[in-house]
Amino acid sequence: MKMVEELLEKAPFLRLDEELTTKLLTTALSEEVEKAGFKRVILGLSGGIDSALSLYLCVKAFGKENVIAVRMPYKTSSRSSLEDAQAAIDDTGVKSLTIDITPQIDAYFERMPEATPLRRGNKMARERMTILYDLSAHFDALVIGTSNRTEILLGYGTQYGDTASAINPLGDLYKTQVRQLAAYLGVPEQIITKPPSADLWEDQTDEGELGFSYLDVDRLLYYMIDQRLPIEQLRELNFSDAFIEKVSTRIIRNQYKRTMPVILKVSNRTVGVDFRYLRDWGL
Repeated sequence: MKMVEELLEKAPFLRLDEELTTKLLTTALSEEVEKAGFKRVILGLSGGIDSALSLYLCVKAFGKENVIAVRMPYKTSSRSSLEDAQAAIDDTGVKSLTIDITPQIDAYFERMPEATPLRRGNKMARERMTILYDLSAHFDALVIGTSNRTEILLGYGTQYGDTASAINPLGDLYKTQVRQLAAYLGVPEQIITKPPSADLWEDQTDEGELGFSYLDVDRLLYYMIDQRLPIEQLRELNFSDAFIEKVSTRIIRNQYKRTMPVILKVSNRTVGVDFRYLRDWGL
């Protein structure tokens, strides 16, 4: 796809071995879901590229008959997002449900009409995840995540909302790499090329809210995180001090979103610190 190739020409170090990456992710997905004792998976499908890629990976890993996609629009959600999600559903042939979250969201905010768009957006994200987890019990299906590595590092997601899941196949892929793998797996072109948006309020876009493009921040994150370059070398690569500071601050302040809740230690075998039970141990 021309758009994806143009992005990778500007950041060739982000290029993936598409076949190998797909095999690694689908094999690991199958193994982890089986270890957890499940055969089916469920995920929220927004009409965006991240959830679409997770859907296509799940179909390759489990077959369309074992994948459930859930659309959960709010009254201000983009009509085109619903249509794009349906295009992915039609293309993959998975079972799907559509649940309008407008009644419960509006009922809650009737008491707080002054709530900001951010609060409303976070509430919607968490409402969608509670629906997914309830449906996971109904269908006996494990919840699959849709957050990419760029979002996770920047803390660009709602804690216990869109960042919640049992297994996340995209968490080690930068947004630019998500586009590449989505094109390889045949995600509909209109999903790949449209401006990324969490669709939490009208006309919201990720890059508009963040204040920089995904390609620019993916390039910086690669040098900062993967290559561990000091600030002097980042400057030599023409990254401005303001951009470096903005991204660094986001990474640092959002560390709490990337960890499980901190357990305050009083015993000699604290869960997650001294006691780390591995499923592979058996009984």
